[in-house]
Amino acid sequence: MSKSTREHYRQAALLMLASTVLFGLMAVAIRLASQSLHTFEVAFFRNFFGLVATLPLLYRHGPSLLRTQHFPRYLLRCLIGITGMMCGFWAIGHLPLAQAVSLSYSSPIFVVIAAALFLGERVHARRWSAVAIGFVGVLVITRPGSNDFSFGMLIAVISAFMTGLVSIQIKQLSAIEPADRIVFYTTLIWVPMSLIPALLVWRWPEGIVWLWVVAAGLLGTGGHMLWTRALKLGDVSALTPISFMQLPVVATAGWLLFDEHVDRWTVGGTFIILASSAYISHREAVLAKRHQTKEPLKGAEPVT
Repeated sequence: MSKSTREHYRQAALLMLASTVLFGLMAVAIRLASQSLHTFEVAFFRNFFGLVATLPLLYRHGPSLLRTQHFPRYLLRCLIGITGMMCGFWAIGHLPLAQAVSLSYSSPIFVVIAAALFLGERVHARRWSAVAIGFVGVLVITRPGSNDFSFGMLIAVISAFMTGLVSIQIKQLSAIEPADRIVFYTTLIWVPMSLIPALLVWRWPEGIVWLWVVAAGLLGTGGHMLWTRALKLGDVSALTPISFMQLPVVATAGWLLFDEHVDRWTVGGTFIILASSAYISHREAVLAKRHQTKEPLKGAEPVT
């Protein structure tokens, strides 16, 4: 491995780690803001201040950033995305932080299912096995039928499902649109979409709550930008395990700030989901490389 390649991998790892920390801190800010505001309002302010954070992209690229022939696709992507965001924010505001974030990591499971249903992608035995194992992890955390099962857990799973659908749409858009345009248009459209439900429960933030809603917007946008750039420099299969560091960040914050404790079911289910997600990400990366090279992998089994 050349020195420049090692440097790219090192930069990608650092960017992914920084992105992970920012997303973890964003979840903490959302939880703090949700103690005083409805999560619909928190989502609006996250998008509004997130849009403010993306304005430098418009300054850098100029009016060309706004030129697109795919605006209807952005609307559909944003409608599904805002639904997932509302569910995810509600889960963060009402579930233990570690539990809400753990369930969000089941998103790659739904990406595989959506790719098979909507993209016609061939999914073979090993990835379907990983999907099944991931669902076992979700069941371990939620334990349907037990006294510990709650409606909020179902909301968190719905958020992960919506995020999976959005990932497929981003994959399609990325093939025809630049990344900065996708980030800018997504945030721009999310502002009025999230304002409508926020107006139904509106109350102005007071005091330090302003800090939490501003922080949620800036941290979320900053994390998304760093995440995008990390994936440009490194392989998703190598970087995905780093993103799991968000869990200790939110678990520690949940313990220190909200006196939350992680039970053994959440720990066990989380490890199962993370193992499944890591394997799915690895197989996606192998498949992508094979498509790029158009060559079979030496000594390897057919990609599944």
